[in-house]
Amino acid sequence: MELYAIIAEIANRADDFLAGADNRAQGRAGVAELLTMDYPWLNPADRAAVTTGVMALLEAENFFGVEYVSNPFTDEDDEGET
Repeated sequence: MELYAIIAEIANRADDFLAGADNRAQGRAGVAELLTMDYPWLNPADRAAVTTGVMALLEAENFFGVEYVSNPFTDEDDEGET
């Protein structure tokens, strides 16, 4: 099975196995656990690639919500000034 197909399959199942996960660390842990159970034959490099791919898809879909909406180190009035 090609890695992209595994990435797509896991991302499509994320609502089920990541129910209750509210941050990226929990998401990564959930993906790692799923890989261990469902894809034990993957080598460590492939597991890392799949985890990165799944997380990228989930983040693109805003699965975990927005953690930061602006730069916390600047005042809104100071933005744009040099």
